[in-house]
Amino acid sequence: MQYFIGVLPPEEYMERIIDFQLKWKNNSLVNLVEPHITIKAQGGLTIDKRWISNIKKVCDHFSSFEIALNKPKFFGESVLFLSVESKKIEQLHSELVQAVSPSNDLIKKYLELEDYVPHLTLGQTNFGLTSRELRIMAEKAENELNPFPTFEVNFIRIYQEIGANKYIKYEDIQLKKWK
Repeated sequence: MQYFIGVLPPEEYMERIIDFQLKWKNNSLVNLVEPHITIKAQGGLTIDKRWISNIKKVCDHFSSFEIALNKPKFFGESVLFLSVESKKIEQLHSELVQAVSPSNDLIKKYLELEDYVPHLTLGQTNFGLTSRELRIMAEKAENELNPFPTFEVNFIRIYQEIGANKYIKYEDIQLKKWK
């Protein structure tokens, strides 16, 4: 059983993303996890869950912040995502990684710290789409998902794996409110 931590777009925009993803019948990503921006990958998030108290300590001191979603981009030809702009998301990511203290091998495996690129995945070849479909999806996303929202993040969500690559909400943890 694995865990990861993400932040969510606003509910109405999440529904737009899901409706958009469902236009590609073989896009199985929509059946595996809700649209999110991963802020801490699986490395170090062990089944004993002792790491949760460390995550809560970080959140108790980390203020709410803004994220802006932006135009679609690619990782190679296999992953299409909405880009993310935020001054604080990388700082929160770094603090969460430090709080969990995964091994250097896990940090590298899960592309954390200096390899971390915040993004919201729309589709990928590992979950049913072809590279060609991803290119078409990117063109359509530019129009259909625009305007890209800016929103406040005031909680993080821990996801728990319940099947092969299938994740559901485990727990939401509030961030400190702006003063």
